[in-house]
Amino acid sequence: MIALDTNILARFYVDDPADSESAKQRPIAHRLITESAQVFVPLTVILEFEWVLRAFYGFSAKDFVRVVEHLLGLPNVSVEEWARIADALALHADGLDFADSLHLLASSHCTALMSFDDRRFARRAKRLGVTPEVVVPVK
Repeated sequence: MIALDTNILARFYVDDPADSESAKQRPIAHRLITESAQVFVPLTVILEFEWVLRAFYGFSAKDFVRVVEHLLGLPNVSVEEWARIADALALHADGLDFADSLHLLASSHCTALMSFDDRRFARRAKRLGVTPEVVVPVK
């Protein structure tokens, strides 16, 4: 089994005609993902992949969810903690940041998740009624 880095996934899913490296690397990424008997994608790669697609390529949350759902559905691809990623995708589709969704789900055994991010995390989490509660500490 081989493991894949973020840039392999980006080349597989993004056609970037403005990038000369893309023309060389995209067929290699396609071959690795479609012809390898088994491939492994670490959780951290999925986290970085969301950032790359959003920040570098301008993907929306909906597009990112669609891409990762496709990846999770490939029969030869094994994704670390795929159930947590699938749950994080659902929270992300409902408005939470993807990384925050992963943090929240990893903290499910806790009574609260403390954060100074009131607007983008705590308020959205409260609106969604997720647990644990995201709490903004004061004084």
